[in-house]
Amino acid sequence: MKNSELKKLISQYKEISNKQKKKHTDNFELTKKLKEIEHKYFHETGRTLKSDLEEFKEN
Repeated sequence: MKNSELKKLISQYKEISNKQKKKHTDNFELTKKLKEIEHKYFHETGRTLKSDLEEFKEN
């Protein structure tokens, strides 16, 4: 996977997690999508998405 594709996964993850915080959303479907994105990211990089996002926040 290219860096641009990884960045796209990260942006999708952030967008969906922000949508999940809103009141009138289908949390089950959004949670399912988040897990799929996390799985793709882990499969491609060998790292968890949440840990990488925390590293980006620190830097």
